[in-house]
Amino acid sequence: MATQATVPAPRPAVKKRRAPWWAEPAATVVALTAFGLYSLWEVLFHSTGTYQNYVSPFFSPNVAAWGVHFVPALWVIWAPLLFRASCYYYRKEYYRGFFGDPSACARPERPGRTYTGETRLPLALNNLHRFFFYIAVIVVLFLWKDAIEAFFFPTGFGIGLGSLIMLGNVILLSFYTFSCHAFRHLIGGNLDCFTCNLRPRTRYGLWRAVTDWNMRHGQWAWISMFTVWGTDLYIRLLISGVLHDPRIIF
Repeated sequence: MATQATVPAPRPAVKKRRAPWWAEPAATVVALTAFGLYSLWEVLFHSTGTYQNYVSPFFSPNVAAWGVHFVPALWVIWAPLLFRASCYYYRKEYYRGFFGDPSACARPERPGRTYTGETRLPLALNNLHRFFFYIAVIVVLFLWKDAIEAFFFPTGFGIGLGSLIMLGNVILLSFYTFSCHAFRHLIGGNLDCFTCNLRPRTRYGLWRAVTDWNMRHGQWAWISMFTVWGTDLYIRLLISGVLHDPRIIF
């Protein structure tokens, strides 16, 4: 005699707890304010960011070696600063966090405010983002140069903790820079059709790759911000003699 299978009772649905709407804007304000204050302290109160063959991302390219000795970091930090400040992702974050304009999705505008977008100063300057992207690429190239030179010590080729930190930082910065919406448009967004190009598969493949990176642009933005912070702090502690860089020389 066949027995009827027992169907297990369905489990009660687990209701996921969501953070309140103000949590993300508040975290954004705290993180960006802390990073901004640290950046000001670094560039205004230090004349160098170089320790042996390590160069801080705040001081790259090393304009001090070119004869610029008046607050050298200010000569280079403006480029990545403007690139991040005008970034499509960061605009959403600081509009919500600092301006409350609006503070979150499905939240109304503040009373008495009229939305004008980025048609008036100073927010209209965000339309220069694609030009800041070109400058940021130059800075990333210098950071790759610094990361490679970080493996070449006075006594020979080696691997130091600082070498690995700098390499990881420039890799993540590259993902952030080249996942930019401006780069995605440069690769394929300005084409009406890929098959009209001489090498449609190559162009389309590059566009698909950048599109995949672009979907994680916000993640690369935050992670690379903290790696820049951590890389500079590590080199600053080496300069101050607080830390000793462990390394292997071959």
